[in-house]
Amino acid sequence: MTDVTLKYASRAVPRYTSYPTAPHFSPKFGRQTYAQWLETVDQTVPISLYLHVPFCESMCHYCGCYTKITKKEKPLQDYADMLVREVVLVASKLPAGQQVSHIHWGGGTPSILPHDAFLRVVNSIRTHFTFTDDMEHAIELDPRTVTPALAETLRLAGITRASLGVQDFDLKVQEVVGRVQPYELVKQAVDALRAEGINEINLDLMYGLPYQTRETIRNTVELTASLDPSRLALFGYAHVPWMKKHQRLIPEELLPGAAERIALFDDATEALEEHGYEKIGLDHFAKSDDPLAQAAREGNMRRNFQGYTTDEADILIGIGASSIGKMPQGYIQNSPDFAGWVRAVEAGELPIARGIAMDQDDRARAAIIMSIMTAYKVDVAAVARDFNVPIEPLRSCYLALDELVADGVCVRDGDQVSVTHQGRPLVRLVASAFDAYLQTGKGRHSVAV
Repeated sequence: MTDVTLKYASRAVPRYTSYPTAPHFSPKFGRQTYAQWLETVDQTVPISLYLHVPFCESMCHYCGCYTKITKKEKPLQDYADMLVREVVLVASKLPAGQQVSHIHWGGGTPSILPHDAFLRVVNSIRTHFTFTDDMEHAIELDPRTVTPALAETLRLAGITRASLGVQDFDLKVQEVVGRVQPYELVKQAVDALRAEGINEINLDLMYGLPYQTRETIRNTVELTASLDPSRLALFGYAHVPWMKKHQRLIPEELLPGAAERIALFDDATEALEEHGYEKIGLDHFAKSDDPLAQAAREGNMRRNFQGYTTDEADILIGIGASSIGKMPQGYIQNSPDFAGWVRAVEAGELPIARGIAMDQDDRARAAIIMSIMTAYKVDVAAVARDFNVPIEPLRSCYLALDELVADGVCVRDGDQVSVTHQGRPLVRLVASAFDAYLQTGKGRHSVAV
C-alpha cells in the first residue's frame, strides 16, 4: 500500500465493464432499432450469448446481482420455457445458423434450473445456432448447489468452464454475509466437476467484507490455491445499500476502511502470486499457461460484463430478464421487470427496457477505456485516427489526468498515456478521465479500491 493509493481509494468510479456505462442507457431506446441491429449481423462472424437466470435459493447479504429467491420448481420451469422462447425470438432476427463462440450463464444461480429445464434451454440454443469448434461454454455456480448429479448435467450441456463463488473461507466472515460454505463443501464441488471432465475451474474471492483480517484473507488464499483453479478473481465488495436493500443486513460499522481494504487486497495479491498466479488486469489472476494470461501478455485480452475475458466477439446477445447485450451499434438491456419481460416475450417482441446507440465519439472513448483497463496504456492520437474523430475533445481529458500524473499514478508523453506499476490499483480512475458521461450525475459507483 502506498500513500497515493490511499489518497484515491475512496473515490467512486465505474468498473468499466462497458462504456457508456449502464446508468446512461435510455428507456427511450426502441425495440425496432435493436431488431434492425440484429438483422445486420454477419452469419460467418461468431457472436457470444449471455443467459441470465435471476433466481437463488437464498440471498447472500453482499449480493449486487438482479435475482429473486425461490425454493419452488414451477417458477424455474416456467422461466426456462420463457428462455427457450426468447432464444427462438432472437434467433429469428439473426441469420440462420448464426455462429456462436462463447456462451456464459450468470445470475442469480443459473444451476438452480432443474436438470430437464437446463438441458431444454441448451438444446434450443443448439437447434438455432451453430457452435464453433473451440466454443467456450461457461457457467457461474454456487458451490452449495453443486452435486455429482448437477456436474453430470453440466457435462451433458457441454459446459467447459465453471466459476464458483468462494468469497471467503473464514466462518465468522461467512456468517455475517449470509453464505456459510465450509472448505470441504467447496472441495467436493470442485471434485464433482472435475470427475465429469470440467477442468477449467475459476474461483471468485472477495475483499472488504466484515471481520476479514490480513491473516484470514491469507488463509483463504491458501485454501483456495489448494483447489488448483486455473483462474481466480479478487473482487472488492461494493457496498451499495441504496441500490440493494438487503446489503443493509451488513453493518456498515464492521466494514473495513480504505487502508484496511487496500491491505487486504495487497496481502491476497501477494499470496496468490506466491502460488504462481499471474495478476491479470485490475482483479483477475491466472496460471501462466491459461489462455487469459496468454491473452494479457499478447495484448488480446478484452473486458466485458463478465470481467476480463478471452472472448473477442464484438457482439454479445443478452437473454433473460435484466440481461445486457452489446452490439457494434450500442448496448441493450432486457427488462429487469420480470412480468414485463414475460409479457414482451409472449407477445413475440424483443423484451428491451433500455439501451443506447453509440456515436463515433463513444466508440473512440470506449476503445481508449478498454485499452487502459486491459493493457494499462493507450495512444490517444492513434485511437482518434482509427475512429476518425477530432483529437482535441480527447486531449481536453488530459486536464483530469494532471493530478494523477503528479502523483505517479500514470504517465503522459504527448498523446501516449500509460498507467504506472504503482498506479495499477487505480486504473479505473485513469480510465474515468476519458468518460464523457461521468459528470452528468447519473449513477452512484463503487470506490476505486
